[in-house]
Amino acid sequence: MRILTTLCVAALLVAAAHGADGKDSERLLDWSPPECLPGDEIGFAGAFVGVHADALLVAGGANFPDGPPWRGGTKVWHDRIFVMQREEDGSTRWVSVGDFRLPRPLAYGLSISLPEGVLCAGGCDAESCYADVYLLTWNRADQQVGVTVLPPLPRPLAFMGGAVIGRTVFVAGGQTAIDPASRTGSFFCLDLDEQPENRLCWQRLNTWPGPERVLPVCASQSDGSRDRFYLFSGRRTGPGGRTEFLTDGWSYDPRGEEWMPLSPVAPDAEAPRCIMAAAGIASGANHILVFGGADGRLFGEIEGLNRRIDEAPEGERERIRSALHRLLDDHPGFSRDVLAYHTVTDTWHRLDRLPFDGPVTTTAVRWNDAIVIPSGEIAPGVRTPAVREARARPVDSFGTLNYVVLAIYMAALVGMGVYFSRREKSTDDFFKAGRRVPWWAAGLSIFGTQLSAITFMAIPAKTFATDWRYLTMNMTILLVAPLVIVLFLPFYRRLNVTTAYEYLEHRFNLAARLVGSSMFILFQIGRIGIVLFLPSIALSVVTGIDVTLCILVMGVLSIAYTVLGGIEAVIWTDVLQVFVLIAGALISLVVVVFFTEGGLFGLLDRAASADKFRTFDFTFDFTSATFWVVLLGGISANLISYGSDQAVIQRYLTTRSEKSAARGIWTNGILCVPASLLFFFMGTALYVFYRNHPAALNCTLDNGDAVFPWFIVSQLPEGVAGLVIAAVFAASMSSLDSSMNSVAAAVTTDFYRRFKKKADEKTCLALARWITLIVGAAGTILALMMAGWGIKSLWDQINMFIGLFTGGLGGLFILGVFTRRAHGRGAVVGLVASGVVQYVVAHHSTISFLMYTFTGLVSCLVVGYIASLVLPGGAAGTDRPNLWNFRDRTDPD
Repeated sequence: MRILTTLCVAALLVAAAHGADGKDSERLLDWSPPECLPGDEIGFAGAFVGVHADALLVAGGANFPDGPPWRGGTKVWHDRIFVMQREEDGSTRWVSVGDFRLPRPLAYGLSISLPEGVLCAGGCDAESCYADVYLLTWNRADQQVGVTVLPPLPRPLAFMGGAVIGRTVFVAGGQTAIDPASRTGSFFCLDLDEQPENRLCWQRLNTWPGPERVLPVCASQSDGSRDRFYLFSGRRTGPGGRTEFLTDGWSYDPRGEEWMPLSPVAPDAEAPRCIMAAAGIASGANHILVFGGADGRLFGEIEGLNRRIDEAPEGERERIRSALHRLLDDHPGFSRDVLAYHTVTDTWHRLDRLPFDGPVTTTAVRWNDAIVIPSGEIAPGVRTPAVREARARPVDSFGTLNYVVLAIYMAALVGMGVYFSRREKSTDDFFKAGRRVPWWAAGLSIFGTQLSAITFMAIPAKTFATDWRYLTMNMTILLVAPLVIVLFLPFYRRLNVTTAYEYLEHRFNLAARLVGSSMFILFQIGRIGIVLFLPSIALSVVTGIDVTLCILVMGVLSIAYTVLGGIEAVIWTDVLQVFVLIAGALISLVVVVFFTEGGLFGLLDRAASADKFRTFDFTFDFTSATFWVVLLGGISANLISYGSDQAVIQRYLTTRSEKSAARGIWTNGILCVPASLLFFFMGTALYVFYRNHPAALNCTLDNGDAVFPWFIVSQLPEGVAGLVIAAVFAASMSSLDSSMNSVAAAVTTDFYRRFKKKADEKTCLALARWITLIVGAAGTILALMMAGWGIKSLWDQINMFIGLFTGGLGGLFILGVFTRRAHGRGAVVGLVASGVVQYVVAHHSTISFLMYTFTGLVSCLVVGYIASLVLPGGAAGTDRPNLWNFRDRTDPD
């Protein structure tokens, strides 16, 4: 406690000097020298812009080739399509544009990049607005642009905004004619997967509750739970024909078909401002970036002067007109601000300044790992031919001291493996630690295995983005712990088994044991890959350490000390990482409270006002995280984990007695309560912190689960941050080592020893170590393969994976323990049926993934029992170990 207090004080002192916004001054975007449109092009406003087949397409647009309109220039609309292709060496080149043209000259429509091409909707020329929709495609082999006609919009539109969510395109706002007063509140969508291409149809949707508008900023982004459509700012013609500049914001949930108001566009607590005609794009996990935009101030002055010209006597009109021309000639251009909006905290801040004149009426697109802004209008009547490209600056926030601490920590783990390797003389030592582990260490090890790096990052990330509705899931361990102690533990201890699957043979038959053990082995190899990859990707984005290196470091080191020290090294490294992780979370929480106005009570008040403590949702909806879903899913998941998972059960077998094992289970269960409260509250505290300090959150982090690690490396002092991040690495490794050792136990015991009765201890111990090595290597390779997969939530993915692949196995154990008449054939049938049910549930239902463990468990239990009544198989349950005939046996130790 004294050490923890010292660390907290040190963290506060250094953090206070560092400041909550210590990273704000760093520029996050690096702009490359601009390319220019080919030839002598002066640039375009309102061009259609998109990326397809690794090529940038810029089509149509309007400009003033002979000078601005107040100097006699005429506005010209264009139909040419420019193509910039990226070559294999990363360079770019403009492709010949002689034959690439739109069906008609157009500008100021909507363009959206899709996998199959660039969708171009609406637009106008000098006379009319249009409803036409085209799909532009680039054929690299033939070096040709294809133009495919798609169903038209329900009405002509120009100057609108839009975005795509999944396979659905949304269009919002705009005007239906050249007259600016024809602005609308149109809101349409086109589901590209709803029906065959030749039958696609636009749908009208409920518009937002705010005013209709043109030139809004639109984007799609996740709000932490699901993707939403976002709409900001724009302008409309108000009473008396005066232009009204809008600062409001709205988000639309496609699933619930509901609009929600957002904070006005007010970066850095300044007065709300208009950002009409700006280019907006999603960035990272939860940010939307807005480049430039017009605030309407000079537009209002120009409009006012034009009105005065119309109203003034003939003699004064020329003087006012001259003033207007001077204002237009000296126009300073549009805003250079890069603004960032965070969808979870509903906050704005000024991220950066553009190092060039800010363009409007253009589209920002993502081209591989870059954001590209081509051409656009940089002042009234003035276009730019420049194609600007920005990349996120690599994160390099992990200092030298942090690396030193990380290296020392990792070396200590391997050292523990070497130390305990001296005791590993037999498989009993390697798999059960000679039953010399104290009950408290076994309990902490169970707790540490369940408290993986995924939990450390995923729970705070989940509560940061949502609320406390998942807390009930963690609390169900208090309901499950006594059931495990009374109903499951005696079977494993009194039968003197090494793996849980030996019980399946005692209860059913050899087939049940082999099938159950095989399922466990396959599940654990997949779990190793997930537990290696998911934390690595989050740690990589905050530390700058390459994700492949993260995976290899954790995989190789965990293999090393697990092969050397067996389950004893696994348990004692778990104990170490539990203390460090809890200390790291406490220190982080103290720092958040320190930087919150009003301290702890101020934090609680702000979180409560945002409804972040919502815990119970009693609606009978099994498609989301309602109380009933979380309760049933939590009970099922914990029954499976503590009743049938060899990685956990193996801890029961390392203590001296059944009583000691029971104490270990209770130790874990009791620790889960304060630990869950700590990590759930940590996520809520992070929400308050980043709502108060929005600029402290890196908007380029593309992994939502990195929010807590980012806080650690950016806000905790160097050294302390290194220790906590090292513990996160170790937490992943604690789950890996458990999986590797338990799989080695399953293969050695359930297969090798089962069929080779006279296997000697030396051979079995060598085999166990080789299997540990092979399984660890297989999981590491799988994690490296996962590096190219897109995963949004650690919590969701791990719970989905556990639910799909362990539900039936848990049902098999419950079938054996709780029923008398179930037999081997019926049990195997139930297990197969559970797999079928899980496939149907996962692919053909909208049920929440939290229910997967429940559906798998219940389907195996029900079908297995019915099959046992129908199929011949003998009265297996009457003379084999189950709850009804096992009371008289005692623990052999």
